[in-house]
Amino acid sequence: MNAPDGRPARRWRARLRQRLALLPGLALQLGLALPLSLISAAPAGAVELPFAGGGPASIRITSMKEARYRSTVRQQYDFSCGSAALATLLTHHYGYPVSEQQAFAEMFAGGDQRRIRKEGFSLLDMKRFLAAHGFTADGFQQPLDSLAKARFPAIVLVAERGYRHFVVVKGVQDGRVLFGDPSGGTRALSRAAFEAIWLNQLLFVIHDRAAKPRFNERSDWVAAPRMLPGDALGREGLGRVTLPKLDAGDF
Repeated sequence: MNAPDGRPARRWRARLRQRLALLPGLALQLGLALPLSLISAAPAGAVELPFAGGGPASIRITSMKEARYRSTVRQQYDFSCGSAALATLLTHHYGYPVSEQQAFAEMFAGGDQRRIRKEGFSLLDMKRFLAAHGFTADGFQQPLDSLAKARFPAIVLVAERGYRHFVVVKGVQDGRVLFGDPSGGTRALSRAAFEAIWLNQLLFVIHDRAAKPRFNERSDWVAAPRMLPGDALGREGLGRVTLPKLDAGDF
């Protein structure tokens, strides 16, 4: 059996496989969508890509949205950032699973409901909730350096675009602050930019625990990659990037 252009079928198929094998890596680097004809049926969240020299390989695909909320609990209501921040701190940093709904219900039942509806939860509401679950927490006016040295996550109050809300500081390194924002997921800002939105310089932390919490974890930083100045391709560089050309007889 020969290829459409008369070449021996074995050599034609090998050449085609080699060219197709280049597509997945290049597409992943450029953020391009692969043609549906190259993607086989695969479990949700994964695609099977053809590679030369063997069968298809299954690759786990994670969207940036999924990555941002992997270790940050997303708030469900306008005034529930406090309960979502608390659920994030306990679940993803202390290994004590708590849902936003549980934290919300308990704090709402034991708090000033009229105030909560108007202003949201306070640090005092969170302190009482934590005490009921065996955690000791307090607010400390300390710089970020103290937090980084102690390696403790903290709930802090920030104000962005006129919106005041609680976030969880997850890490500090290389002049950047990583934090879990219940309304925007895990993200990072330069230290100067973060300190500009950080209100009252207060760190609300759990203390007097024997086990160390998760802090500055590499898996959390994956959600906020740093774009280095030399990483982006200029217009000339983009013009040199091409997909492998397939001849008319290759299909």
